[in-house]
Amino acid sequence: MSLINTQVQPFKTEAFHNGKFISVSDESLKGKWSVLIFMPAAFTFNCPTEVEDAADNYAEFQKLGAEVYIVTTDTHFSHKVWHETSPAVGKAKFPLVGDPTHTLTNAFGVHIPEEGLALRGTFVINPEGVIKTAEVHSNEIARDVKETLRKLKAAQYTAAHPGEVCPAKWNEGAKTIAPSLDLVGKI
Repeated sequence: MSLINTQVQPFKTEAFHNGKFISVSDESLKGKWSVLIFMPAAFTFNCPTEVEDAADNYAEFQKLGAEVYIVTTDTHFSHKVWHETSPAVGKAKFPLVGDPTHTLTNAFGVHIPEEGLALRGTFVINPEGVIKTAEVHSNEIARDVKETLRKLKAAQYTAAHPGEVCPAKWNEGAKTIAPSLDLVGKI
């Protein structure tokens, strides 16, 4: 079953954020756009490159009114040490969320039971807590957060402009489409 246009399931967990431990829950996601970026585990090879990519683009997410959450199956304690010891992860100004109980990885369909890890999954969630985009792929393939930003902007645009859709390769400021019977077979 697809998670698209479904409500984020209730959860509560701990995260490391700006030198402190904080609680993060489904309620934390409400009232603003959120981007959940699932990674297999802390202290791995590809994951720090993705955290650094998100950190390097964090100002753009904030400008769009969105919070980024990096989620792994580790604890918030591991995330503290990861943040302190990895120069790439140390750039993160967003919550590093622990999911040792696998509540989130199971809810978002990215859990690998035989490994106790997560697949690389990226989810854009609207301010009402509804999942608008989902991307899940194999762990050897790292992501480019610029594509996540493009999808966030498209989700925000269509939320603000009901009745319009963003075509392939749409970027902010580009033309959109207002679906109509007159367009069928003409695009």
